[in-house]
Amino acid sequence: MKQLNFIRIAGVFFALVVTFTASAAEKSLGEFRGWQAYSFPENGRTVCVVWGQPHKAEGKYKKRGDIRVFIAHRSWTKPKRLHEISFEAGYAFQKGSEATVIIDRKKYVLFTDGDTAWNREPKDDAAMVRAMRGGKQLIIRGVSSRGTKTKDTYSLLGFTAAHNAINKACKVK
Repeated sequence: MKQLNFIRIAGVFFALVVTFTASAAEKSLGEFRGWQAYSFPENGRTVCVVWGQPHKAEGKYKKRGDIRVFIAHRSWTKPKRLHEISFEAGYAFQKGSEATVIIDRKKYVLFTDGDTAWNREPKDDAAMVRAMRGGKQLIIRGVSSRGTKTKDTYSLLGFTAAHNAINKACKVK
């Protein structure tokens, strides 16, 4: 349970850092078929991030915020925080719900809190990133706090090149 709370706090902190810090000091590492790679300083260290948006967002909703997936490296932390994945849904998830990710035919179940979904364990992040590097398409399904079901489809073309860029910038093998 402590790890889940830490992940939630880290995710919220990550979102705030991306919002406030990245815009001022971010360094673009390139755009790769719609996947953005960049780095920015945090406490004197470098954070490397790749993010993308779905090419198709489905659901019977009237208004929805930004929809994105982020993968981040903070290689200086103990333990190292590599390949951390978070999904921003653009709405608040239904309390207690899970989100489902399908990469080609491989299924992952994520926990949700607010408008974000995460894997429960770092090993699941690493497995998902491996699947993304070798995959063609990622689909995430979720349910909003109002009961609206959504399905967001991401193309994984360009993801490997973007992930390679953040690996190089943060010296991750």
